[in-house]
Amino acid sequence: MRKKTAFILFIIILISILAAFSIYDNSSEKKQGDKQVVAFGDSLTYGFGDEKGSGYIDTLDKKLNEQNKEDFDFTNEAIYGLESSGILTQLSDIRVSSKLDEADYFILFIGTNDLINSNGGNLKNLKTGEIEKGQEIYVQNLKAIIDILKKNNEEGPILVLGLYNPYPDSGKIETIIDGWNKEIINVIDDEKRITYIPTNDLFKGKDKKGYFSDSLHLNDKGYKIIADRILEKYNFE
Repeated sequence: MRKKTAFILFIIILISILAAFSIYDNSSEKKQGDKQVVAFGDSLTYGFGDEKGSGYIDTLDKKLNEQNKEDFDFTNEAIYGLESSGILTQLSDIRVSSKLDEADYFILFIGTNDLINSNGGNLKNLKTGEIEKGQEIYVQNLKAIIDILKKNNEEGPILVLGLYNPYPDSGKIETIIDGWNKEIINVIDDEKRITYIPTNDLFKGKDKKGYFSDSLHLNDKGYKIIADRILEKYNFE
């Protein structure tokens, strides 16, 4: 009796496992003709602060599917508080890396937390030496991220967004942001598959209250400007 019960239990478990794999396989398949866009980043790509949607990704999704006959499917892998090292951790996860070859486009917007955390968690009392050390680590991570994306996907274009200054009235912070953006450009300068999307000029001369939800994050209006800039600088085909 016990052998029979154990056998039945084994069959039930086996069926459950096979069903789970079937569901996983089906969920990972995109519809034929769809364009898959995979985004990596921190809270700015997650869309924190946008009460009407999921930030610039949501706006891109809507606009691209309104303008194009082909459907664009977005996978947002962004995580609040993430640094560039966190994306490397994500890319080492088989659940993420196994799907990289399915992407038609990549969006990468990372570095803000690397900068802020290198200065102790804020942008007050700027510590130039610590920020420079943080920048060196960030550049190494950025190169590694791009190498992984290229290795796992031989054709998909990569859009890399530059950082913006959340305190546009601060000349010292502006200089630092410019320096980090120059390093980003240096990393991707000779990469034909990579397009640099500048963002720092977007909020200069504008009333911060109209585009930010707090001291760092944007609101729906601010994220819309980011989305418009991406569409201005890159033609999704």
